Amino acid sequence: MLEHGGRLLQAIERYGVPRERWLDLSTGINPIAWEGEPVPLTSWNRLPEEEDGLVDAAKTYYKAAAELLPVCGSQAAIQALPRLRARSRVGVPAFGYNEHGYRWKQAGHDVVPLLPEEIAAASDTLDVVLVCSPNNPTGERASPAELLVWHARLSSRGGWLIVDEAFADSTPENSIARFADRDGLIVLRSLGKFFGLAGARVGFVLSSGTLLTALAEWLGPWTVAGPSRGVAKAALLDHKWQEATRKRLRNDSQRLAALLARHGLEPSGGSDLFQWVRTSQAHEIHAALACQGVLTRHFTAVPSVRFGLPATQDDWTRLEEVLPAAGLSGALT
Repeated sequence: MLEHGGRLLQAIERYGVPRERWLDLSTGINPIAWEGEPVPLTSWNRLPEEEDGLVDAAKTYYKAAAELLPVCGSQAAIQALPRLRARSRVGVPAFGYNEHGYRWKQAGHDVVPLLPEEIAAASDTLDVVLVCSPNNPTGERASPAELLVWHARLSSRGGWLIVDEAFADSTPENSIARFADRDGLIVLRSLGKFFGLAGARVGFVLSSGTLLTALAEWLGPWTVAGPSRGVAKAALLDHKWQEATRKRLRNDSQRLAALLARHGLEPSGGSDLFQWVRTSQAHEIHAALACQGVLTRHFTAVPSVRFGLPATQDDWTRLEEVLPAAGLSGALT
């Protein structure tokens, strides 16, 4: 299994800091999650039903002309999609969410790591290209126009363009979900990041009906629990919360970037849900903060640290105090 953020219990055991003293900034999840009414008790004692309105709510939210399939987090699709193609040459981000390359390689495909500047040329030669927009953790994104050009090149040869938009909710204007009815275009979405509902395990795959039928057959019935479906539908319909949250996340992300820069940790990239600091001192920074009870996400392939957003004013104050206390000022190289 690959390493991921959010391993707080593991950090408690490793660093010996009590649970109540931790500030967990190790994920890119909105720390102020959507909160709605409790789900009805009937959702716990009945099997999930497809006619519950979730698909319609999602299609409206994503402005989707395509069909879409609810899945148990976009991770379920990441693991299943490689099983739906014969052996292919697959381009994945050279630095990004490692599950993509890992799952395609696990399924027997030839995986080619791609830098952002290599994607255009690769769309003329590879069978599948996977793009994360925005990318995690660098924050790099491709424009809808670029993505559609790459898709046209791939689909003309029976190829796929897969676009992971797990972090796209705060900037919906950059999404290509509305174009996902085109053959060979697959868009992955998640309620875990922007909505802060990672524990609900709800995601969506938008694509042509033929591909979704094959994917649904592979995954089997009842992939999303009934209570999760109810929560997801309500969150997708709460437009007022969504607009307010986009503004808050944008402001908080800028605030985090400024705070880090004041302590010599100028971000190298980021999104509205995290800031990414590339530095040769990444391990030392991660460890020093963890000893102070602040958990970040440490990357080794490209030495760097990702900071998620604090939730409360107390959390912001804590981070402001811990950065100099951990001796990090001027650590960026």
